[in-house]
Amino acid sequence: MNEQLVREVTLPCSAQAAFAWHARPGAFKRLTPPWECVELISATGGIEDGARLELKSFVGPLPLTWVAEHFDYREGAQFCDRQISGPFAFWEHRHRFEPTGPDACKLIDDITYRLPLRPFSNIARGRVRRKLIRMFAYRHTITAQDLRNSRACSGRVLISGASGVIGQALVPFLKTQGWEVDRLVRRSPSAPDEISWSPRENQVDWPADYHCDAVIHLAGANVAGGRWTNARKRLIRESRVQGTETLVGAINRLDRPPAVFISGSASGYYGDTGESSATETAAKGDGFLADVCDDWEEALAPLRDGKTRVVIARTGVVLTPAGGALAKMLPAFKFGLGGRLGSGQQWLSWIAIDDWLHAIHRLLVDDRVEGPVNLTSPKPVTQLQFARSLAHVLGRPAIFPAPAPLLKLALGEMAEETLLANSQVSPGVLNQISYNFLHPSLEKALGHVLGKEVSA
Repeated sequence: MNEQLVREVTLPCSAQAAFAWHARPGAFKRLTPPWECVELISATGGIEDGARLELKSFVGPLPLTWVAEHFDYREGAQFCDRQISGPFAFWEHRHRFEPTGPDACKLIDDITYRLPLRPFSNIARGRVRRKLIRMFAYRHTITAQDLRNSRACSGRVLISGASGVIGQALVPFLKTQGWEVDRLVRRSPSAPDEISWSPRENQVDWPADYHCDAVIHLAGANVAGGRWTNARKRLIRESRVQGTETLVGAINRLDRPPAVFISGSASGYYGDTGESSATETAAKGDGFLADVCDDWEEALAPLRDGKTRVVIARTGVVLTPAGGALAKMLPAFKFGLGGRLGSGQQWLSWIAIDDWLHAIHRLLVDDRVEGPVNLTSPKPVTQLQFARSLAHVLGRPAIFPAPAPLLKLALGEMAEETLLANSQVSPGVLNQISYNFLHPSLEKALGHVLGKEVSA
């Protein structure tokens, strides 16, 4: 016997605009929840009849391949997919778009499915249904917020660091916003949108007559990838400075420079802020990270000639379970073994991944903005507050602290500058341009990226 699940959401645009958003490259990836381990193996076509997707997902440690085919395509009104092979005994999903006004519509997701191995799978019926409800709640939130903040965009963006955690979220987001995206890769290109580069050799292999409208430069070794040995510190610095120098030099050799260059940096520029809140006008702080950020930003100097608008994105802790700080914390907290780091009184400046994406997009298109921009929530929290919020969202206790001496013993200087230092940073520029944060509340931001309902 088949089961049916129908979920709907009202969208702030016409049915045609909502349909077009779903038809753009990147929409599937953009709508995939960050807590799901789903890999797109191949895709042929878009959402028209006969187009196919091959995916790899996981049930626990077990990999599963899912092949889906699109059918019953109706321009501006409906597209559908059915499982050809995969984990379900039967799966059909209809996406329907119904106008409710000149600039409003309703998206209806109508899913009919059947679990395999009946009656043995009956025990999983409730869990599967809850998982689907959780997934479509996330998808509808993303769809509504992206369409609400959508701008008429076209052009080409070049991204370095596209394979990183943030880069993997940025590429599909920009594609659904109407941009074409090229990616810098440190190997031979294997796709039309890839461009080879080698910072060590100071080389970018531009295609003939290459032009892009914007650059977003995110490449750099993971700061929290291990204890800061001398070799690790050298890698952290060189990956940022050499990469920036190489890319800036190559762009200066193009016949037509991009209109805007957004370069990554970090809130670590300000060092330990103590009890003060640092805006973009604050001086550089002390410490290894502050020095790295300063050198990183100075490598942009040759671009500051008026031809290209330069924006420096000083980013706080980006919240996503797909990687980074939150992903490292989750296993302990899920088992009820999490707690504060050190005293817990040190400040933490964070930003939800969707706010980072939307803020970057605003910086791409807002010609008024240049120079440093703090990409952080307007509501920093202490480490203790963060631990309690994460535990509350997960429905777990937070009673196992990690003492400062133990963290220093295990991680040395890295612990002192990243885990135990104060980072209270204010998004001064974003406030000045009236950026409207999607997730200013920590618990609601965590609930969104983890797919959890947050109780009061």
